[in-house]
Amino acid sequence: MKAKINIRLQPILRILLIFLTAYFLCLILYALVDNTFNGVFLDWFNKHYILEYNSTNPTSGREMWVQRPNWPAIKTLFLQLFIGVVFVSLAIILYVTATHSRRHTQNAISEISTMMRNYMAENKEATDIFPPEYSEISTQMVEIKSQMLRNEQILKEEAARKNDLITYLAHDLKTPLTSIIGYLSLLDEASDMPDAQKQKYTKITLEKSLRLEKLINEFFDITRYNLQQIYLEKESIDLSYMLMQMTDEFYPILQAHGNTAQLDTAENIMITGDSIKLARVFQNLFKNAISYSYPDTVIHITAVCDEASVTVTFSNQGKTIPEHKLDMIFEKFFRLDEARTTNTGGAGLGLAIAKEIVTLHGGEITATSADEKTTFTVTLPL
Repeated sequence: MKAKINIRLQPILRILLIFLTAYFLCLILYALVDNTFNGVFLDWFNKHYILEYNSTNPTSGREMWVQRPNWPAIKTLFLQLFIGVVFVSLAIILYVTATHSRRHTQNAISEISTMMRNYMAENKEATDIFPPEYSEISTQMVEIKSQMLRNEQILKEEAARKNDLITYLAHDLKTPLTSIIGYLSLLDEASDMPDAQKQKYTKITLEKSLRLEKLINEFFDITRYNLQQIYLEKESIDLSYMLMQMTDEFYPILQAHGNTAQLDTAENIMITGDSIKLARVFQNLFKNAISYSYPDTVIHITAVCDEASVTVTFSNQGKTIPEHKLDMIFEKFFRLDEARTTNTGGAGLGLAIAKEIVTLHGGEITATSADEKTTFTVTLPL
């Protein structure tokens, strides 16, 4: 409290000191004019502000010299002096005010910075650190700190999911690799093995190798996502043709899973974007729909456009996604199916990458799930 009072008194004392200094300077100047330079000053004053003329004394009739003040010139002098004093006073006041304002601002910034550091470093309430006059800053700092804590928690959860995923992947690599080595050893040792048994072991070895390749690709996905930054190379894209071509390319995967695809789109829907990146978005959504759909069901793909945007949806019949998982589905390293024995899902990056690509295009991606129907919706500007 004493420190604040001292800070408020400083500019007042400074102004008083300046005016006292000016007062003493005026006294010194007056003493110099009145004593040391008296003759010079009188000569200058008489020359410019005293009128002298020859007149006759009415009593004695003798000629004499008469002096009287030149009032117009004296009034002009006083006016000039007054204006000069006003301008000097204003200059002094402005200088003192600017200096005080600058120092006050610096002190306020320093004080606020100290309070902000204390608030961010210490586990205290904002009202315990920020005084009432800083209520607006206090509110903003509470919001910033809350957002930072939320982001920190998200990063911790993401890192934990990533570490768990890498641990699971490293463990899962051993299973197919052990099987591959075992079956290849049997094929190498038993040269007289029947052809039917050889074909069986060869088929199993191929399946395990494909599984091993998929797990290794998941490792590469994690590494690439951490290292790469997504850049867009935009061009004109025929979205209708892209979706039709993708549906044809996914026919073998649909057949293997017992699904069919139904595409409903207008012709010649043209958009501007990165064709490779957007193709990856739609492929990820299509794969996701196939992986989590019931066998022998239809996956519906639609594309509808209006004057400003185009909306693409992927709908499949499958297990309803719980609402708490639906909120996390676009987070990095999040997998709907945590069971490592299944082949659904990957490194948990497909939807996160899709969201990032769509966001870079100025669009939006959302997901809904209810009554065993899940729909992913992508909205892109035309």
